[in-house]
Amino acid sequence: MGGKLLFLLIAGIAGTTMALQGTLNAALGKVIGQWESTFVVHLVGTIVVTLLLFGLGLGSGNWNLMGQAPWYSYLGGLLNVLIIFGVIFSIPRVGVGNATTMIVVFQTLTAVIIDNFGVFGMEKIPCRWWDLLGIAFLGIGAKLLLR
Repeated sequence: MGGKLLFLLIAGIAGTTMALQGTLNAALGKVIGQWESTFVVHLVGTIVVTLLLFGLGLGSGNWNLMGQAPWYSYLGGLLNVLIIFGVIFSIPRVGVGNATTMIVVFQTLTAVIIDNFGVFGMEKIPCRWWDLLGIAFLGIGAKLLLR
């Protein structure tokens, strides 16, 4: 459990940064526009990753294996555009807490479906009744926050 705790902590930090990122992206979107903000966020991210990979030499250097990845694994970039735009669009209209709660509810539901069916090469982890109960409680919490 100790090893899993570290990974859960890292996931928790990622969740914190997602809420901060959404807030900052929405603030930028209010000033320069939603699609413009989506572009700038990706541009800044590309610059940072370029510096990390080529400036600091981080990464594993497995560029030659790109052709071995399944085609659908490259859809992450497209999905990232939709995610960032969706966050930029929704946060100013419903608030950070409400938007983030809805994101987490649907993200968790999708994750449980992916686990259950082992989609995209992921290990199958069967959905249990308490998983669905947990999602229902997340949904109830989302409803309460929207009041």
